[in-house]
Formats: sequence, structure tokens, C-alpha cells
Amino acid sequence: MIEMRLADVAAVTGGRLHRASGDERVTAVEFDSRSAGPGTLFLTLPGARVDGHDFVPAVLAAGATGVLTARELDVPGVVVPLGQRSADTYLGAADPDGSGAGVLAALAALARHQVANLPGLRKVGITGSAGKTSTKDLVAALLAPLGPLVAPPGSFNTELGMPWTALRADESTRTLVLEYSARRAGHIAGMTRVVAPDVAVVLNVGSAHLDEFGSVEGIAQAKGELVEALSPDGVAVLNADDPNVIGMAPRTAGRVVSFGRSPDADVRAEDVQLEAARARFTLTTATGSAPVALQLVGEHQIANALAAAAVALEFGIGVAAVAEALSIATPTSKWRMEVTERPDGVTVVNDAYNANPDSMRAGLRALEALGAGRRTWAVLGPMGELGAAIDAAYADVATTARETGVAELVAVGPSGYAATFAGTHEVADVDAAVTLLRDALRPGDVVLIKGGRVAGLERIAAGILAGEDAR
Repeated sequence: MIEMRLADVAAVTGGRLHRASGDERVTAVEFDSRSAGPGTLFLTLPGARVDGHDFVPAVLAAGATGVLTARELDVPGVVVPLGQRSADTYLGAADPDGSGAGVLAALAALARHQVANLPGLRKVGITGSAGKTSTKDLVAALLAPLGPLVAPPGSFNTELGMPWTALRADESTRTLVLEYSARRAGHIAGMTRVVAPDVAVVLNVGSAHLDEFGSVEGIAQAKGELVEALSPDGVAVLNADDPNVIGMAPRTAGRVVSFGRSPDADVRAEDVQLEAARARFTLTTATGSAPVALQLVGEHQIANALAAAAVALEFGIGVAAVAEALSIATPTSKWRMEVTERPDGVTVVNDAYNANPDSMRAGLRALEALGAGRRTWAVLGPMGELGAAIDAAYADVATTARETGVAELVAVGPSGYAATFAGTHEVADVDAAVTLLRDALRPGDVVLIKGGRVAGLERIAAGILAGEDAR
């Protein structure tokens, strides 16, 4: 972050100083009290489980400069106006008076101001129904040799995580890599008004959040807001294998670069082979080709790797160097196709961060390849935000499980898998799933654990790996 005076923070955010002279220095903005220290401006955000206001004494004791708040508190800081409460933000019902919305608006204003004062910064934006975080990690790995780079830890892609990440950039930062998520039409467009990308990547259009958007076409319209934010000097990196993505080309003023397995793609994978669920292919471009051997699990990682390669090539990295970097890249964000071998030969694949029909199918296909010749288990959580399509989505995933040879399907919590997959083990919660698996797993089995973040299925992986109670 570029150091600011508290008075300048107030001016940028439309707030007012409170119990402060204005000369106090801000060198970081944090929403997690555990990260607060000298120079920190702490965001007092309400939450579903905890309220940031309750941690103000602790952050001040840690040396924080002050707070950014929409409620007047008896501590130094900046008080900003209440915001327009919105049920579709990540805060949801936790923000009844709009105080959280006001702080988020102020955070966005700070991020916009700071990025505007870093004219040499190149910005990469990534969106898609699946694969954003894996692709972000690959882009960061490929571009890191070019100089100081900032990218979000994990999936920081909301109206909190995206500007918070942007504020980590300073005068030394050469590249900023961001994820953009969408819960409604106009959501991505709003975030691009905070930070507009120079290179915009759209990975795919699936059925996540179908209840909100109403149709796949509606999702495509929302995802395409990212490429609409490009200037004529920008670059849109689009998936040639997804008609809804390559169809966004007319919507951007930027130059279009396509990626995929299509022979017409500018950056493409040829001679694809799978070995133990890991892909080998020839990375082919207009400037040459080179072999790639991914360490990442799942055929779906090919598209993510190609997207990252397209970005790296736009940054001037050679094909051979891109291929070499892709071949040594390993997962850096947790709970995404993490493969762990137990001493008894059971393989646990922890992919418990998200769940939608597209990512579920990709995970099951990876399980099939990884578990060839072995007994496979699919431990699946409920899927949400699918509206009237929910029953068909469960049936489709269960059909994929059957077609890919899953031997045992464990449904954790309320779901509709059992209607299509005969013999489904239906368990109420994480603890029941751990108990079942501890008793039933045999040496050589392969277990995929896949569910939405809210379901907490990563605790199942911890329970069967550590042999301890998942609570």
C-alpha cells in the first residue's frame, strides 16, 4: 500500500476524521484483527458469526492507527457514511443498518485511488464459473519472475477481497492479478470501476449462481462485463472451446487472444495425454511450441494452464519458459485438488472449496483418471444457487459419477444424488461422513471430497487423514 495520512483517507472516502489529528500514518488496511499492527487501518465489518466492531480494542492494542467505520466509535479513525445495504453482497443479512456497505464503499474508493496512483502497474483480471483461483495461481507463478507481484491468497474475489488485494500493491509492484466474481448482473462491472484490468481472462460459463441469473446466457452476459471494461490497448483472453466465452469477442474494445484445444485457438494444447490424472500436451502458439507436463490433477487444468500461458505470452515471456514454468507449478491455494497419500495406500483428494455442476463433473473425471484400477469414492456436498435447475443438476452429477465408475457415493447433507445413483450413502453431516469412511476405506481406495465452502467438507479430509475426530 502507498502510505497515506489519515486525513487523506478521509478525503478519498468521503468520510470525516474522528478523535484523530489527520497526520496519523496508514500503511495497511486489514479486516482480520489478527493481521493488525502498527500503521493498520482496521475495517469494522459486521459478519454472520463475528462482528468486526468487537475487535477494535484488540487492534488498537496491537498498534493500529485507527478504524474505518460507519458507526461512530470512541476511538481514532475515519467515519464514513452508511451505504446502501444489499442482500446479494457477501455480508447479506449481517449488515442490517448499512454500516458494512458503507465501509465496503470506502474500501473501494481507497483501492481505486491507490491503483490510479500506480501508473506503471499492469493489471490482470480473471473471471469464470470455475477455475478462477487455480488460474490466478498459475498466472502469478508465470509472471513472478518479471518483478514484484501481488495476487490474492485463496479466492479473494468479492467486493471485500478484490479491493483489499489491490491495496497490497505499492510503488514497487509491477503486476496485480485479481479475481472477479459475480452474484448478479452489474457486479463485475462495478468492480472494474474500482480496478479495470489491462488483460481480462474469461475461463468458462457454467451454471453456478443459476438461480440469480436465470439462464446460462445471463451468466455469460455478467461474466462478459470484465472484457467490456478493457480499453483499446487491453487484451481479452477468451476460451475458444466455450461458445459463450469466445462469443464475447464483439463486446470488447481490446485485442482478442483465444486459448483452448480448438485448432483455431491462438494458444492451444495439442497431443494431449493423461497420466495418473495429470495432463501432458504440446503448448502451441504462433511463435513456437514446447512440451508441458502438468503437476496439477485433472484434465480441466489444461484450460487453466492455457489461459495462464496466454497471459504470460502477452507479458513477453517465451514459449519455452512458459512451458517450463507450467510443468513445475504446484497447487498453492488450499482445498483445490489436494492429493495426499495415507500410509496405508488410501489416496485422499481434497477439493472441498467450491461446488457447482461443472466443477463437480470435472472433479469426478479427475477421480476416474486418478483411480484407474482402484476402488473410488465420491464424497459430495450439497449444491446451491441453482434455482429450478437444482434437481436436474443433482441428477446430472450423479449420472457422471456412475459413468466415471465411482464405486461408492457419499452424500453429505441434503441433496438429490440418491435419486440417480443407486446405493448412495446418505449421511447427515461431516462427523457422520468421517465415521463411515473410517470404517469402510480399504488400502488402495481413492477418495474425492468435493463440496461448497459453506459445507466445511475439508474437515472430512482432515478427519480421515489424521485419524482424529473431524470436529
